[in-house]
Amino acid sequence: MNKQASPLQGSQVILADRWQEYQLLDTGDGMKLERWGDVVLVRPDPQIIWPRQARADWETWDGYYHRSESGGGSWEFRRKLPESWTLDYGTLRFKIRPTDFKHTGLFPEQAANWDWCSQLIRRAKTQNPQREIQVLNLFGYTGAATLACAAAGAAVCHVDASKGMVQWCRENAALCGLSSSPIRYITEDCLKFVHREIKRGRKYDAIIMDPPTYGRGSSGEIWKLEVHLWQLLQDCQAILSAEPLFS
Repeated sequence: MNKQASPLQGSQVILADRWQEYQLLDTGDGMKLERWGDVVLVRPDPQIIWPRQARADWETWDGYYHRSESGGGSWEFRRKLPESWTLDYGTLRFKIRPTDFKHTGLFPEQAANWDWCSQLIRRAKTQNPQREIQVLNLFGYTGAATLACAAAGAAVCHVDASKGMVQWCRENAALCGLSSSPIRYITEDCLKFVHREIKRGRKYDAIIMDPPTYGRGSSGEIWKLEVHLWQLLQDCQAILSAEPLFS
């Protein structure tokens, strides 16, 4: 069972401890050893600054991501893996695929946040079954948070600048049996999208975002966290409903 920390809520550390098919096996020397279903991967993580303690067998890997000195990197595989496979979390199902940028299409440590959002949505729907809860997921990636909110009963707008990531979210929705759920899929620069939503007068009961440090929009726009985050946060205030759900 994985015991991986998520963000602090007050003085309490929330654990993403409900995983059955994912496990963080060991960490150290800038690397992490993980089990994704029956596939064991080794991937770099710059936040792992401590030495390896060899609590697990690091030679059991099926795939190893080697970082290049010139940037980027590549995978080495010891056995032929399927092009993709699935991982379940409760009623949700996600497509997993090792990408050229070391990612797999899922951040398992975020599961505690999916649960938190889902609980608030379900509670609000229980109190008022007729209420339509509108959730905006910016930088939505492959849609784990989007699908958790949709499964809980919210209408979700999923926004990401990458057409491939938005398509991956659609595929995950199909895997979860949520293809007919009220999800809007938008491929666009998040800052530009929020600007337009302000002009349209649209409001959201909750906004989720996990912005990257650096990125490019769908039309080549440059996103820099230190430059654009404050503006985005200010703009998001303008599209929040009068009684935000996640506050």
